[in-house]
Amino acid sequence: MYILGIWDGHDAGAAVLHDGRIAFAINEERLSRRKLDAGFPKLSIEACLSYLNLTPQDIDCISSSTTDFSKTLTRAFPVLKEQYYMLRRRKADHGTFPTIKKKLKYLLTEIPPSRASLLASNALLKRQLITMGFSNITLKHYDHHFCHAAAAAFCSGFDRCLVITLDGIGDGLSGSISVLEEGQLRRTAVIGGRDSFGIFFEHVTNLLNMRELEDEGKVMALADYAYPVEDSKNPLMDFFLVRGVEVFARYGSLEMYEKLKKILWRYPSEQFAFMAQRTLEVKITRLIRNAIKLTNCGNIALSGGVFSNIKVNMLVDELEEVSGCFIFPHMGDGGLALGAAMAANYDINNVSRYDFKDVFFGPDFGETSESGVAAALNKYNLTYKRYEDSGELINETAKLIADGQIVFWFQGRMEYGPRALGNRSILAAADSEEIKNHLNLRLKMRVWYQPFCPSILEEDFKRLLVSRPQPQYDRFMTRGCRLQHGAAPQMKGVISLGATCRPQVVSEGDGLFYELLAEVKKQTGSGVVLNTSFNLHGDPLVCTPEDAVKTFIATNNGHMVIGNYMVTKRGSD
Repeated sequence: MYILGIWDGHDAGAAVLHDGRIAFAINEERLSRRKLDAGFPKLSIEACLSYLNLTPQDIDCISSSTTDFSKTLTRAFPVLKEQYYMLRRRKADHGTFPTIKKKLKYLLTEIPPSRASLLASNALLKRQLITMGFSNITLKHYDHHFCHAAAAAFCSGFDRCLVITLDGIGDGLSGSISVLEEGQLRRTAVIGGRDSFGIFFEHVTNLLNMRELEDEGKVMALADYAYPVEDSKNPLMDFFLVRGVEVFARYGSLEMYEKLKKILWRYPSEQFAFMAQRTLEVKITRLIRNAIKLTNCGNIALSGGVFSNIKVNMLVDELEEVSGCFIFPHMGDGGLALGAAMAANYDINNVSRYDFKDVFFGPDFGETSESGVAAALNKYNLTYKRYEDSGELINETAKLIADGQIVFWFQGRMEYGPRALGNRSILAAADSEEIKNHLNLRLKMRVWYQPFCPSILEEDFKRLLVSRPQPQYDRFMTRGCRLQHGAAPQMKGVISLGATCRPQVVSEGDGLFYELLAEVKKQTGSGVVLNTSFNLHGDPLVCTPEDAVKTFIATNNGHMVIGNYMVTKRGSD
């Protein structure tokens, strides 16, 4: 059975399940080259069908998420979604009318789904699908937070666990609490849209002149540079009350924005960021502690955009009450297509567990597409060498990294989700602040205070990072970790000011990337590299060989490894 999951909102995408296996998943941005594309995922659906050699008639069921009034309205009038996309990404001029639209957006999103909105969404989505050749469509719709919860619970590997979702808002809710037990996912509590931690942090991001739904990580990073404010003196702590598993916001979304604006007037930006970050940390850890006590579940699975905050996740993972913690790697709305497909497979076939060892669900350009790689290199007249022996290629790449060079690295199937995990990565030595600053300010053109992340061999993890006695190694860069005493010199390029980092743990089953890190360790003594996404700031992760070549040319970097080819740019800095 083939189930197609689709999501046509923020970070649109599509995914296909084949029986109990994730066959393919991709987000529209990777194909349209529009960061966090919010349109109907036509290109993503076509990519799913093409990669799996399917026709629309081979799809047995199509599953979608979110049928609230606001989402249905944008399906009926896509121009509204496009206008908000342009405003949110600062591609449109700010003015009175856009400001009114933005305020209206927050009011409309709190309206929950109804039978009318469900029927309208169903008809509008079917109309889109018919234009793509689908007929006799079995189209199912699932609650926004159930899709987040399904993805987290069913990929967690836990037989029994507490499942918590937190985001901005979807289907009138900003969160949910559920329990997975004996293959059944049962919701026990919800958090209303008015009481949203996600919208709170969106407002903070916007007020700091950053892009909401995109730059929240910058707010988290900026918080490290503030003089701390005691919790008892933090005026943002009073914005939320957590009582048991209930969350109460003191102000509605529009009033909250105005209150935050007044507080920002009295504080430096970095201190405002610190107070907002600390508020999330205190309130969310309290909520999770209460939920564990209520359900007696020590294993937890988390999803929703709020759990992209790796400092919150670190504190959750460190709670004494938590025995195991899984964070779905594509925790934001970009993961809803896969979550919707899993919700349908659970509903129809009672499938509640997936073998989830990696997130390489996108297209590949390996040996079967070798000519495509060569064609892209030749099209732009690049100088390259092809290696027949992968061991020799690994050795030469490791030498470049050990010698302080930055290497663009393109291999295998593309990652699903926001993190580059060794297939579409930019790699460098982890012990150099000079390289970190060069990457931030000259190559990726990001703000200077954003840290980079390490990929680290499992065998080196305990030596460099603090962990539980029996650690659950995070393969997906979803949470922060604290450094071991004395480890900082080896990690200078990949740690935050607070001596934490967001690691990807690489083990022997991770193929070529593991081999590269093992060779780096042989040459340098440490199995860790700086790993950041293969893109320029503000662009999506590269997908195709031509995307990689164009990004390589747009920079003044000297080295790229793409498949079995090593490319060298003459005269590069």
